[in-house]
Parts: sequence; C-alpha cells; structure tokens
Amino acid sequence: MVKYGTQEWFDVYKEEINKSAAYEEAAKTWEGDFYFIVAKGGPVKEEIYGYVDLYHGKCREVEVVSYPKKYDPEFKIVAPYAIWKRISLKQLDSTQALITKQSKLLTGSRGTMAKIMRYTKAANELTNITSKIDTEWLD
Repeated sequence: MVKYGTQEWFDVYKEEINKSAAYEEAAKTWEGDFYFIVAKGGPVKEEIYGYVDLYHGKCREVEVVSYPKKYDPEFKIVAPYAIWKRISLKQLDSTQALITKQSKLLTGSRGTMAKIMRYTKAANELTNITSKIDTEWLD
C-alpha cells in the first residue's frame, strides 16, 4: 500500500501506466506532460504537484515537486483531494468532474484544449490505472 500524493505513489503510477496495454494503445500518438495538482485543504496541508510526462503510450517520468515552476507542462489538472479520491475510486468520472467544474483543466504555454479532447480514451485509461493502485488515503 502506498500513501497518496507521495513520490512512491507516483512511482507506482508510472509502473502501472507502463504495464498497461490499453493505455499504450489509446495513447500511442500522444506526446505531452501534466501537473496533477491536489489543492490545499482537508488533509492536504500544502498543494501537491505531481508531474507526469507521457509519450506514445508510455510514462517517461514522474516527480512530486515542491517548486511548481520546475516544469512548464502542457496541461494542469487541479482538484481538491476529495475529488481526486472519488475519481481514483471510480466514484466520479474524470470527464464529468471537469464538466461540472469539480476539477479544472488548464493549458500551459504549449497545450491546447483541442489536443487533449482527442485523447479522452487515454484519459479514461489513466483513471482506470489509478483505481488499481493499492492506495493509503490521507483521511
């Protein structure tokens, strides 16, 4: 079991992404990176910035960063801890969370909404992968 939001958790996430044939197929032409940001609040005392670099169906790098300007990812997804937990437990669809403004998708200097909208299946596979991680939640 790995504690949510830690480097160890993101390392397991990377391993699981790289083992997933379904993600590899859905994202075979994807090139882009993200910050998955857990907003401060509840059991989260400081924002968590999880950097994830995805390339052609594989994850090249993950890092929990304390200095958010370290990377300039194409996309940032921001949500409170409770929403990330519900998405990871498959109690809330990640696309539905965006549509209902429970989470926010921000584009960086290189990212576009048109690009990300072409890869909704890959995004769903990433959510499926999070649900497989044996996670120790913070609450």
